[in-house]
Amino acid sequence: MSKFFKFDELHTTFGREIVAGLTTFLAMAYILFVNPTVLGAAGMDKGAVFTATAISSAFGCIVMGLLAKYPIAIAPGLGVNAFFAFSVVIGMKIPWQTALAGVLLASIIFLIITLFKIREMIINAIPQDLKLATAAGIGLFIAFIGLKGAGLIVANKATTVALGSLTKGSTLLAIFGLLVTIILIVRNIKGAIFIGMILTSIVGLITGLIPVPTQVVSTAPSLAPTFGQAIFHLSDINTVQLAIVVLTFLLVTFFDTAGTIVGVAEQAGFLRDNQLPRAGQALLADSSSMLVGAILGTSPTSAYIESSAGIAVGGRSGLTAVVTGILFIFGLLFSPLLAVVTEVVTAPALIIVGIMMAGALGSIDWKKMEIAIPAFFTVIAMPLTYSISTGVALGFFLYPITMIVKGRAKAVHPIMYVLFFIFIIYFYFLSLNGNV
Repeated sequence: MSKFFKFDELHTTFGREIVAGLTTFLAMAYILFVNPTVLGAAGMDKGAVFTATAISSAFGCIVMGLLAKYPIAIAPGLGVNAFFAFSVVIGMKIPWQTALAGVLLASIIFLIITLFKIREMIINAIPQDLKLATAAGIGLFIAFIGLKGAGLIVANKATTVALGSLTKGSTLLAIFGLLVTIILIVRNIKGAIFIGMILTSIVGLITGLIPVPTQVVSTAPSLAPTFGQAIFHLSDINTVQLAIVVLTFLLVTFFDTAGTIVGVAEQAGFLRDNQLPRAGQALLADSSSMLVGAILGTSPTSAYIESSAGIAVGGRSGLTAVVTGILFIFGLLFSPLLAVVTEVVTAPALIIVGIMMAGALGSIDWKKMEIAIPAFFTVIAMPLTYSISTGVALGFFLYPITMIVKGRAKAVHPIMYVLFFIFIIYFYFLSLNGNV
């Protein structure tokens, strides 16, 4: 196992990879409960979606770990699942079965362009400064999610966002977890983020802020209500409106995943000469899990920004992703225990990871405005639009413009010019269907 995952080369150990996999799983376990709630609003069976979420996540993580050997986890994406439920099914009044067929068709296209290495070419064509901006933007996005989950940042009609109540029990628990994690991080304690999550959970259970599970083991819900519906309704994709839905699924998931993989790879130090080794295998794991997820009955899967939590505690090999995948399978049977891992528990971890990823800002060439402007929009748009793909789109749209104006048009990779026009189409789709 050590030889297969190249522990020595990556300067990691079996124990560290196990902890990293567990940390990543705990940081993203919420999707097992959030995804059924979101898709349930569209009329889908919540139990079936729960099982589909767990299995598709396990499949994606294990394939990523064994094939690409990266510590990057995969699961149904947030944002795109809301687009699926609220924009497509509820807003456009498209049956959820037909919407799933749209996801399946998008995943087939995804798989084809992955096999022809088109996605890999695009990722490798992205300039280094924009890759750094993507990593930093994801860091701010993660921190924002953590601050929101902790209750430290709340919505405000007058100012958009504001400081939350510091007397609320759940917020105080998150502050405790954050302070403990900060102390452990500063003291260079190994596994600090994971230890912080465990201590926060324990204090939450003792104080009653986290409900004590009534049972430990439960039977996994049946997949019957959703399994295969995407295949049975492929023939329903026969209108321009549905074609636009399929393309939106494709574009959003493409750039959401590309942005996440680049950002996480930058954090972990995987990039070599501005290129990602085994990018094709990583993208194949992503696209194949999206196809499997559509058949089982869930919205598009994508690489998860919470993977950075596992990387932050030392995860560097594919074993981290494999462990995360195995835990998703166990999650089917031990779902009552997962209820302990609330937003308050994961919030401190996400904030700390955000701080770590923001370090990429220091390597961006801010003195050159043709670089600084698109980089800034990439970074700032992710948390402000609550979308990785939109941040990538804004920055990558501006990059060719600023470079041409500066007289550096020849320094821009031809693929970046192609992306310029693709992002114009992307923004058009968003304006039609709502932001995701």
